[in-house]
Amino acid sequence: MNQLTLSLQFGKIADAPLHRAALPRHKVTRWLRAALQDDAEITVRIVDTEEGQTLNRDYRQKDYATNVLTFDYTQEPVVTADLVLCAPVVAAEAKEQNKTLEEHYAHLLVHGALHAQGWDHDEDEDAQVMELRESEIMARLGFENPY
Repeated sequence: MNQLTLSLQFGKIADAPLHRAALPRHKVTRWLRAALQDDAEITVRIVDTEEGQTLNRDYRQKDYATNVLTFDYTQEPVVTADLVLCAPVVAAEAKEQNKTLEEHYAHLLVHGALHAQGWDHDEDEDAQVMELRESEIMARLGFENPY
């Protein structure tokens, strides 16, 4: 099994107990490990809308809060990355998609971990391959197809 060094951080967010309950450390570790091919050092940070929007604007030039941002630093010999998830966006999407908060967080962490390893979905063909990989990982974790 791959080694994973995990830092799990919660910013000042509304409904913090709800989000903390959906993200117990042992589950976050399990979800990330399922998506990782190599050893990794990953920081997962749960943020509010303001921090999520600022990061998305400053690093992607998109002035809105998005569900997950992946800041990948290295892929070899160890994957190092920061995954930033915007709690209000994740909660709203989970509700819209009739998913539990835990289920949506699991999917977004798998998605972010794949990005950290170089997976992309900018082109249609790449998106199909990445979505299939995510679906396979989610099924192994006992979740429904996220798409």
